[in-house]
Amino acid sequence: MTALGARIVGEGCSARPMTEAHREPLRAACAEDPDVWEIYFRDFGPEGFDRSFDQLMAVASHPFVLYEGEELAGMSSFLGVEQERGVLEIGVTYYRPKFRGTGFNERVKAMMLGRAFAAGFRRVEFKVDARNARSQAAMAKFAVREGVMRADRITWTGHVRDTVLFSVLADEWDGKPGNPL
Repeated sequence: MTALGARIVGEGCSARPMTEAHREPLRAACAEDPDVWEIYFRDFGPEGFDRSFDQLMAVASHPFVLYEGEELAGMSSFLGVEQERGVLEIGVTYYRPKFRGTGFNERVKAMMLGRAFAAGFRRVEFKVDARNARSQAAMAKFAVREGVMRADRITWTGHVRDTVLFSVLADEWDGKPGNPL
């Protein structure tokens, strides 16, 4: 069985296990789009970065820093890992603005889905704030929209968030970035 939290290499991208050494480079990357954090569950903007970084390191099963070649491009995590059910979530995903709309998301998702399925998981979930139209559109390219979890959680701003649930099943995934189900 493949180790879930080990470094992952994809098509021109990679995911490296997040460590304390990534704090400052990731802080700078997250500061490139301070307004985006209003629609995230946690605040990785300038004011909340340290608290959110510490929480992510404590609660995420496997947080990663993402790279395009050798350039830091963002972050993502395997969360809610339930080995006995064969289910996990990919979340807390952020890409620096310059990587959005470039195909980077599709390559990262293919890389991470490939790792999850190689590690024996049968279902991967994605949870998106209902206000985040860009992320929903990206997810719809390769995952099934299952519905909305109403008033699912309270974000760092106090907003009561509706969460759109997407998933990919192992037997649906062909392993190729950009191929819809």
